[in-house]
Amino acid sequence: MVRNDTPRTIPDMATVALALTDGMLHFELSLACEVFGGSPPVGMSEPWYDLSLCALGAVRVGRFALEPDHGLDHLAHADSVIVPGWADLEREPPAALVGAVRAAHEAGARVASLCTGAFVLAAAGLLDGRRATTHWAHARELAERYPRVEVDADVLYVDDGRVLTSAGKAAAMDLCLHLVRLDHGATIANTLARRLVVPPHRGGGQAQFVTTPVPAPGSHPLAELLPWAIERLDHPLTVADLARRARMSSRHLGRHFRAVTGTTPLQWLHAQRIRHAQELLESTDDTVDAIAAATGMGTATTLRRHFHRTVGVPPDAYRRTFRAGTHPGPAGGDQRRASATFA
Repeated sequence: MVRNDTPRTIPDMATVALALTDGMLHFELSLACEVFGGSPPVGMSEPWYDLSLCALGAVRVGRFALEPDHGLDHLAHADSVIVPGWADLEREPPAALVGAVRAAHEAGARVASLCTGAFVLAAAGLLDGRRATTHWAHARELAERYPRVEVDADVLYVDDGRVLTSAGKAAAMDLCLHLVRLDHGATIANTLARRLVVPPHRGGGQAQFVTTPVPAPGSHPLAELLPWAIERLDHPLTVADLARRARMSSRHLGRHFRAVTGTTPLQWLHAQRIRHAQELLESTDDTVDAIAAATGMGTATTLRRHFHRTVGVPPDAYRRTFRAGTHPGPAGGDQRRASATFA
């Protein structure tokens, strides 16, 4: 199989094609349409995605019938191909769909599966020798059916360059936002997530380029505290400071943080500081020293150490990546399931 892993620039990632056949899961299909086919986020200075539905003919998705824009052969002309969840796991995906997805990858497209769409990618041979994920309930079956795939059931998604896979349901949104983040940066991805009222990222996991802003607004006990803390990232906030502001004990605060964010108060604060540093590196010409002060990291040395450890590249390299408009290619590229709250 031809594997062309040449990074693409932001302007290249203009067309997104959904690879469809009868029996796709309508939730994953719908959220992909909303992310890539909806109106662009406020503040976009570049063209948004051109989304197309591709199938051999009219397809049934749940109780709905869809007319495609193009045939499956159009997948090979797209910059990104999204394969929604495949519902009928008792049979192999249609050969025409598998072949079209394989051809798209060989033509240089970035291919991503949502939930059990990983079975289509595996059938196409795209996951051979790669780490991949799918819905936890079907991970064992994926591993048994395709033993050459390194199945990781404990992550939200896996980014292996031009082949990406996600776990089920909400994790599919995580992966879609991750793609937007890679193509257009943190600010645009976060703006889109706020419009969709979803968290752009959930805490924990290895190095990646998606951020961890405030969880979706709601009636949880930290609804007022989290925005307050984000406005004061340049201050040396402690758990005691947060507990005092929330009018609860530090232990009680820790329990609420676990329930709402899936992580500890200090880990959450650290993620916010890294997130803010990412946005400043992308959108300003501030020095690393100035960004260290603005994010509460103190010194440029401290910022560089923590940023490199968390994101996978130094701040200067991160800034050059986004100024050049190239695919960041994160190290690891996965996000752990850290919180049942957002599962």
